[in-house]
Amino acid sequence: MERSAGSIRHRRRRVRPLLGGAVAGIAAAALAVTGLAGTAQAADVNVAKNAGFESGLANWTCSGGSGTTVSSPVHGGTSALKATPAGHDNARCTQTVAVKPGSTYTLSSWVQGGYAYLGASGTGTTDVSTWSPGSSSWTQLRTSFTTGPSTTSVTVYTHGWYGQAAYVADDVQVTGPDGGGGMDPEPTIPGTPAGLAVGATTTSSVTLNWNAVSGATGYTVYRNGAKATTATGTSATVTGLAADTAYQFAVSATNSAGESVKSATVSGRTAKATDPGGPVTSVPKHAVTGYWQNFDNGAAVQKLSDVPAHYDIIAVSFADATATPGAVTFNLDSAGLGGYTVDRFKADIKAKQAAGKNVIISVGGEKGSVAVNNDASATAFADSVYALIQEYGFNGVDIDLENGLNSTYMTKALRSLSSKAGSGLVITMAPQTIDMQSTSGEYFKTALNIKDILTVVNMQYYNSGSMLGCDGKVYSQGSVDFLTALACIQLEGGLAPSQVGLGVPASTRGAGSGYVAPSVVNAALDCLTKGTNCGSFKPSRTYPDLRGAMTWSTNWDATAGNAWSNAVGPHVHGLP
Repeated sequence: MERSAGSIRHRRRRVRPLLGGAVAGIAAAALAVTGLAGTAQAADVNVAKNAGFESGLANWTCSGGSGTTVSSPVHGGTSALKATPAGHDNARCTQTVAVKPGSTYTLSSWVQGGYAYLGASGTGTTDVSTWSPGSSSWTQLRTSFTTGPSTTSVTVYTHGWYGQAAYVADDVQVTGPDGGGGMDPEPTIPGTPAGLAVGATTTSSVTLNWNAVSGATGYTVYRNGAKATTATGTSATVTGLAADTAYQFAVSATNSAGESVKSATVSGRTAKATDPGGPVTSVPKHAVTGYWQNFDNGAAVQKLSDVPAHYDIIAVSFADATATPGAVTFNLDSAGLGGYTVDRFKADIKAKQAAGKNVIISVGGEKGSVAVNNDASATAFADSVYALIQEYGFNGVDIDLENGLNSTYMTKALRSLSSKAGSGLVITMAPQTIDMQSTSGEYFKTALNIKDILTVVNMQYYNSGSMLGCDGKVYSQGSVDFLTALACIQLEGGLAPSQVGLGVPASTRGAGSGYVAPSVVNAALDCLTKGTNCGSFKPSRTYPDLRGAMTWSTNWDATAGNAWSNAVGPHVHGLP
């Protein structure tokens, strides 16, 4: 979310690929047609290591932390590379491979998503590259090179293009004579995980931790002998459990070769059903969320009492970081809000709650920097947010951290807060689109980790650019397809429909890009809940329990005559 008008994150101007890249691609194609590129012999091997990214980014280096591995989409195996250009970084991922001097190698990779380049440098002869302008389905890039008379290593690379969408690459092949480095060995079934232990528990969940296993790409957790969940890291939270009940847990390690023997079992008991109390209101089945600005950035200045009744959840923006890592406080901008006093603010919170509304404190925003990255900061976060709940009567907390999030420690912080505040705690999240493209992302992992206590994720479908939908196609912001195809990722990635909302600007002034008219928001809601009013993307099933919609902000809505809430509010409340 943005604190000031026009302070939109820098977006690089769209630039067309240089002609030289196209010429290189044409030249490589011509070689293949004439047969000059040659064909691999029976003794040739793939000298690239971790060519399918089954071992994460091992053997690969990506510029500026731009690369990660994802479980979907993949061309082969269980993982693929996803790299996201940003600013002056084109998301270049490289590997140095051992080659034989004076030999010909075929270089190929499968790609999809945004602009994708594949090339080789340091060949000792002519460096080569080829590219794709982007594709919603898997496309194979292919070229070849010949090494110089003394060349023993070559750098192969992939990269995207500035200002364009993320690209995905998989199954890289550098096929030719063995240069002494050999090829990846065939995977073997990993060993049995050790060190399984019970961590934090709630009335409905148990968190488990174990030691990493060499060669494992994933883990399967069993509850009372039945598969309960899977994980890519060395911890998982099993949810949906009964209060004050003992369960037996075990874990196995997996990779493409198969599954290990299960570990020894451990017993974990859920917490007793208790409710520390606090302000509680119910969130309706279909809810409208609005952010209320505790500052004047040119939008209409409001008191909480000015927020229209269409809003069911009001997120007070924002809490402020303190000198203690992870801890937050709240400072009402009385002067900037026309003399709005703390006592009046607290009274307005109570009045909204009496009318059935939830008022929560939002942490983060575009400029907010709150780091929860260890046990101490997780404790400080939970304690300080709970102190604000007690002081002001907030119903819960909104996580809107746009500068990084650690799923392990944010999960701990929110579970600790939940144990303090009780079952009525409202937890919402407002990730950016890039944060919810894959379940391996830190925001997505956090949402899944706290699924049993999470209220709703209102992803920000703006200030984004193009993104992949759940069908693997690229969609541009500002359309009904962008809303529905990206929501589908969350809906099919493990969140309940009641935990998914559509976050959009209230007016063209509320964001730098991505504004859609209220009619488009309503069409997307209809498409997802009823299968009507869809664009070119239509989900394979409907989600009648979809939670609703969110906007930035109630102030920008008021500036535009409350046009957004007057149109979207009744539509949300009228959903099936």
